[in-house]
Amino acid sequence: MFIEHLQLTNYRNYETLKLDFSPKINVFIGENAQGKTNVMESIYALAMAKSHRTSNDKELIRWEADYGKIEGVVQNRYGSFPIELSITKKGKKGKINHLEQLKLSNYIGQMNVVMFAPEDLNVVKGSPQVRRRFIDMEIGQISPVYLHELLTFQKLLKQRNHLLKINQGKQQIDDVLFAIYTEQYIQSAVQIIRKRFQFVELLQEWAEKIHSGISRGLEKLTIKYRPITGLNSSWTEKEMATYLEEKLAEVKKRELERGITLVGPHRDDLQFLVNDYDVQTYGSQGQQRTTALSLKMAEIELIKQETKEAPILLLDDVLSELDDYRQSHLLNTIQGEVQTFVTTTSVDGIHHETIQHAKMFHVKQGEIENN
Repeated sequence: MFIEHLQLTNYRNYETLKLDFSPKINVFIGENAQGKTNVMESIYALAMAKSHRTSNDKELIRWEADYGKIEGVVQNRYGSFPIELSITKKGKKGKINHLEQLKLSNYIGQMNVVMFAPEDLNVVKGSPQVRRRFIDMEIGQISPVYLHELLTFQKLLKQRNHLLKINQGKQQIDDVLFAIYTEQYIQSAVQIIRKRFQFVELLQEWAEKIHSGISRGLEKLTIKYRPITGLNSSWTEKEMATYLEEKLAEVKKRELERGITLVGPHRDDLQFLVNDYDVQTYGSQGQQRTTALSLKMAEIELIKQETKEAPILLLDDVLSELDDYRQSHLLNTIQGEVQTFVTTTSVDGIHHETIQHAKMFHVKQGEIENN
């Protein structure tokens, strides 16, 4: 899979921009704050219907404009097709083959991307919220059903939290309505947890092999999904639901005191172990970077396996964060097979033939020229 053409209208610092890409490597060179990352972000947003940098869609619209638009032509094994994301202050609309999609969950997954930026190191060393976002976004690309289930879960969580909030500090709650919300919440939570367990098992298969290769066989990477409730991946849906019901009954008094739901997938986490040691706590900076790189390369392989298409890889100012060995390992893996976009202030320090044959775009003050 690759994107042939990109057109931006009123997006960030670009009033209009039209670019044609190589199906292999595309490099954007320029100083910081010139607009390189905005192009990367637009490709990501075109695929995922959201930015990787902000949750406020209004920030994507050019200053004083009423709307922003990202258009692309994507090539996959079946042929090429247009894809479009329109952003207004009221919301977003996605089109595939000029047909508006009623739900964004139907739109996502038509164009698969893997983004690797310096902030992705936070997947390893950041907060549980960052890791939950990582896992939800990646499952959503290969399973549109999951996005629908996630939206349902978030809606039910919000309803249950609202009921807890308005009864905060009370000893009792309307048990009939609360029981209905809790039962629906449990059923939805179980679907999310099961999907996450399945995804992590698949990710583990690829990441372990890749990490071993990068570390020259000296390290073994283990990825674990950690439900805060202690659920087991081998349990049936009924067993999981029963266990969650028991846990929620145990914390009901505390939930009323605090006015929030204390048990569920919105509080779960991922754990990364290298040679059985927690990388977040005990890993060196090199081990944390190798773990993050292994995750991103495993994502590529997993998406290829599940969709039968190689995703588009976005490397936003990340090559400078990797030493020569890790750079070479990444570029050797993607060479000739994965359409890749790279942003950098200079290619002088990147000694790899893949970059030497790339299509170069020079970015300066929101203007882009290519050779």
